Amino acid sequence: MPHALHPQQDSAFAALRQFARKRKAVERCEMCSLELAGEHEHLVEPANRKLICACAACAILFDGQSGAKYKRVPRQVLFLRDFQLTDAQWDGLMVPIEMAFFFNSSPHGKMIALYPSPAGPTESLLSLDTWADIVQMNPILNDMQADVTALLVNRVGHVRGASSAEYYLVPIDECYKLVGLIRTHWRGLSGGTEVWREIGAFFAGLKKRAGVGQEGSRV
Repeated sequence: MPHALHPQQDSAFAALRQFARKRKAVERCEMCSLELAGEHEHLVEPANRKLICACAACAILFDGQSGAKYKRVPRQVLFLRDFQLTDAQWDGLMVPIEMAFFFNSSPHGKMIALYPSPAGPTESLLSLDTWADIVQMNPILNDMQADVTALLVNRVGHVRGASSAEYYLVPIDECYKLVGLIRTHWRGLSGGTEVWREIGAFFAGLKKRAGVGQEGSRV
């Protein structure tokens, strides 16, 4: 039969258990195990679209390397103020909601269209003819880096008549961050007020990183 703890010992163990519950999990580089800050680098494994947390020293080893297992995810965010996309072209992309991201997958040798949902990222059948027309109207898309850079589209405000459609070139990890945000906060059929508040804050953060003010003007 185990011995009973002395009241002071019991109190000490209770305090330790409480501290353990409160202590935040520390993120570490998945290459060298170095402790990471909240904002840190990522690598992507194109074969399975897996993101890897990395320190700056490990991430730079994969910068611009061709044929490597991993690719370094860039940090730059661009707000595409003059992006051209008609409603008919959007419909031709066969995305069932008004938010999606598009990236060039090197393992598949084609553009991939994904949209966020409460169940995670969902792939949509992409019309290549429509995509080719969009690239012709927006040559900046030719500069997208395969696997690591994506075109992120937010047309929710446009459809509701509340704001203009927004287009960004972003690091691929930001797209999966948006997916995770929606999975975490979505409630009921419409998502609830919390998830839309989080989505609004997410896109406001992207604009800030791109150096764009509240009304779309350059800061």
